[in-house]
Amino acid sequence: MNKTRLEAFSDGVIAILITIMVLELRIPEGADWDAVLPVVPVFITYVLSFVILGIYWTNHHHLIHAADRMTAAILWTNLHLLFWLSLIPFATGWMGRNNFAPLPTALYGAVLLLCAISYTVLQRAIIAAQGEHSRLKEAIGSDAKGYASLAMYAAAIPLAFVDRWLAYAIYVAVALVWFIPDRRIEKRLS
Repeated sequence: MNKTRLEAFSDGVIAILITIMVLELRIPEGADWDAVLPVVPVFITYVLSFVILGIYWTNHHHLIHAADRMTAAILWTNLHLLFWLSLIPFATGWMGRNNFAPLPTALYGAVLLLCAISYTVLQRAIIAAQGEHSRLKEAIGSDAKGYASLAMYAAAIPLAFVDRWLAYAIYVAVALVWFIPDRRIEKRLS
């Protein structure tokens, strides 16, 4: 399989996930602000999850572009990433419908943590396939940004049971850190 096929498949899966999430937004029953209020938590969660999926989509593009060749390990680790990304709509809906209750907020963080871990595993599979002098390895360096994100997600999960809004703020903070596509890869490949 060539990398354009892998990228097209991944793009399609991410597009479907975004579509599934938007279908969870219900039209308010009424035409006043009181009718809109129950939808606000679901909408806020949808916006964050849309941004997170967009971040994965853009960075995945750069990551696959950095790959010189596809291996079975890359294909399987890419599917591993897509599996965890596919749980974002469920976690988004559960957290939004339950007004950021502690357990759904913690589960949302767990899904985000597992997405981040699987992305890191995919990076490592690509680096392993490229060999000792991997362009990707040179581009990401020590990956402090990636490891900081993992630590923030890991901290936010138990924190959701103490202060759900602080946990949610951490999820937003990680998204803000990654909002600009990862330029380390882009610069190295240009």
